[in-house]
Amino acid sequence: MEMYILAQNVVETLKTRGLRVAFAESCTGGMLAAAITSVPGSSAVLDMSIITYANSAKIEYTDVTQNDLDIQGAVSERIARLMASGIRRRSGADIGVGITGIAGAFNSGCVSQPSQGEQSPPFDTGASVEKPVGTVYIAIDSERSSEVRHCVFAGDRQSVREQTTQFTLEVLHDYSLRQTPCKSGQEK
Repeated sequence: MEMYILAQNVVETLKTRGLRVAFAESCTGGMLAAAITSVPGSSAVLDMSIITYANSAKIEYTDVTQNDLDIQGAVSERIARLMASGIRRRSGADIGVGITGIAGAFNSGCVSQPSQGEQSPPFDTGASVEKPVGTVYIAIDSERSSEVRHCVFAGDRQSVREQTTQFTLEVLHDYSLRQTPCKSGQEK
């Protein structure tokens, strides 16, 4: 399904249910917010979105602590969950989304990508045997429930980011459908 149509479905579902959402994005770098804000009327459902790319931003704007990062690493289920709960709590939105992952160092056609046999530039992708490039954790949190999806997407940096955004829209849509609608004037 095209990303815009997915975003449209999310916006309509959130509107219909009277719900607001907030995002803390790392590896997607704002792509989720860009997809949602491409839909007219999205201001009725998007409370805030921040790019928590640096660990210091994760600590400052979400519920992540330095201890969490030291123990779990930035790309983990716990960090995604803390990002989602933290952004939801700080924004006052009904639903918080936290995304953290390893997108990789190269896009296809990147001029700095090494040719076969050449040594790679000294990029630290954060990847490891346990957490290869494409590893992503997506957390969605509300007052009533929380869930985390662990994915490993294939492809270059841009592809991993796009797949993560698309999958997050799908998960957010499904999650939103399971939330109790807010009645007009009802305290959230």
